[in-house]
Amino acid sequence: MSLAPTSFAKVPCTIVTGFLGAGKTTLIRHLLTNAGGRRLAVIVNEFGDVGVDGEILKGCGEDACPEDRIVELANGCLCCTVADDFVPALDALLAMEPRVDHIVIETSGLALPKPLVQAFQWPAIKGRVTVDGVVTVVDGPALADGRVANDLEALAAQRAADPSLDHDNPVEEVFGDQIACADLVVLSKGDLLDSASLCKAMAAVEKALPRAVRIIRATDGKVDPAALLGLGVATELDIENRRTHHDTELDHDHDDFDSFVVAIPEIIDPAALSRRISGLPEDFAVLRVKGFAAVSGKPMRLLVQAVGSRVGHQYDRAWAAGEAREGRLVVIGLKGLDRPAIERALLG
Repeated sequence: MSLAPTSFAKVPCTIVTGFLGAGKTTLIRHLLTNAGGRRLAVIVNEFGDVGVDGEILKGCGEDACPEDRIVELANGCLCCTVADDFVPALDALLAMEPRVDHIVIETSGLALPKPLVQAFQWPAIKGRVTVDGVVTVVDGPALADGRVANDLEALAAQRAADPSLDHDNPVEEVFGDQIACADLVVLSKGDLLDSASLCKAMAAVEKALPRAVRIIRATDGKVDPAALLGLGVATELDIENRRTHHDTELDHDHDDFDSFVVAIPEIIDPAALSRRISGLPEDFAVLRVKGFAAVSGKPMRLLVQAVGSRVGHQYDRAWAAGEAREGRLVVIGLKGLDRPAIERALLG
């Protein structure tokens, strides 16, 4: 039996938000490979001009979500560019035949979900789509250590050294806004938490939550799709009751952060590249590194993802015929990154 909605039903959309490196893309990739017959579509909001997250999802090779139903938006934070980017992308997906059953929207790690949810009330789209739920992914080990994301000492030190800066941590505010809008919280990297750390992480989430919300522990993004899809919340109808740090602001920005892309020539030793990446947070205010590399003699592309000093890499797919074997890494960090020095450190 087809799972497609009737022609008069609104298409449900799940918004997946969470701070840099929390595990959003991993969660969505697992969802795509376990779609259970649903025709899924994905809108990915990248941070930086390299479509790394979109490439990861397209690499899953699942019929549930072919490449033409994965839309990448890399022109800036989606919460700031709703009219210019999101609405046209949504129009394109809703026009597809056969009709999609469910749309998953992955925000960038710095996005505020509330403006995006509010867009679902716009006359042009409110009759066609609804927010099935907002899923906020949080970094379990980081929370257990008292941080909203891995290795933010550089930010605290920078603020403590400059009395002219507001004492409110903008990273904490982004995290708070993402939690405030959550209909479900996924506590990621559960395999890195012992019982004591799990209790600390759960307590941190519960303290930040403004109301009772279900919290799911996950490892490698493995969450039952039934727990993510079909929440039926219609979050856009309740969004004004989700109070955030930015409710009184007409506009907001993310000027506390920088990002750029480093081209990486073919490498010999993936472990050596990982060591260079893991040293960046100690020497520079780098929060996140993600991208791809070509390894000499290997037909597969190397996927690299780092959060703070934690670095992971795996081969994700074969290089396509005629595809240039060149690596690209997106570096994300605090404003004022020393790009030349970071490039030198990465290139060895």
